[in-house]
Amino acid sequence: MARTNVLLIADTHLGQGQAGRLLGRIAEQLTMAEMILHAGDVTDASILDALAMHVPDKRVYAVKGNNDHGLELPERLSFNVDGCAVAMIHDSGAAVGRTTRLRRWFPAADVVVFGHSHLPWHEIDVRDSDGHVQHHVNPGSATARRRAPRCTVAHLVIDDGVVAAVHHVPLGVQ
Repeated sequence: MARTNVLLIADTHLGQGQAGRLLGRIAEQLTMAEMILHAGDVTDASILDALAMHVPDKRVYAVKGNNDHGLELPERLSFNVDGCAVAMIHDSGAAVGRTTRLRRWFPAADVVVFGHSHLPWHEIDVRDSDGHVQHHVNPGSATARRRAPRCTVAHLVIDDGVVAAVHHVPLGVQ
């Protein structure tokens, strides 16, 4: 049985030399992570390097956000985690129409991870035609809460190719 705990992060907006600030805020969450997905607005490659030091085989995947100038990251990313189809994008667009848009962009994905709004979000969409379940997850921001009440990250648990759990973890007011 394959069970993978994936730490979801987005919108860190930290510069060079600030990785310690992030690592301190998510230290407990890192101990559970076997993989990290960063949904954009990393702003400095050193953040990804620091995160990679805390997961097996340095399994950190990231997409380019609107503040990732100069970083060579894909705008969209799709891959498989233990049989679960995962897709990532930074900006999912306006809340109105998001579900339909994400289905159109990533029809085969079981999970779509996105960021940009800094607002934690999780919805489960079941496609009418065939019952395919798709999770849409914004982990919020670990360092810049903006309109959210708290900074957050999220955990995605994949068990034998199926999403077993998604839960947000509040980190405190920043």
